[in-house]
Amino acid sequence: MEIIRAGSAASAKGPDDWFTGTVRIDPLFNRFAPERVQGAAVTFEPGARTAWHTHPLGQTLIVTAGAGRVQRWGGPVEEIRPGDIVWFPPGEKHWHGAALNTAMPHIALQEVQDGKVVDWMEKVSDDQYGS
Repeated sequence: MEIIRAGSAASAKGPDDWFTGTVRIDPLFNRFAPERVQGAAVTFEPGARTAWHTHPLGQTLIVTAGAGRVQRWGGPVEEIRPGDIVWFPPGEKHWHGAALNTAMPHIALQEVQDGKVVDWMEKVSDDQYGS
């Protein structure tokens, strides 16, 4: 058994190549191989968002507060609220982030395949975010 104490892993700023705006990532679990499921608490400040990306084995988001937006490639921008759970299937191109005037923290869960959990792509434009 291992107990991972709250605050034992340092928060990190979301890298500018992967995010627009201010994003904080707090690792929750699976910092060590061979575990396959990875979890993080991610907080998006108002207007912040990911770049377009995919996950080889999909991703689940659990919205914990605030208000956010999500979009899959070719679909409409959709609002998300606390308690909402969003599932992106394997390989589905998507983005997620906060609403324009409200921060949005969520728990992000994804599985590792061949050492990889995400494939990052181009940034979400202001027009795509606002549509």
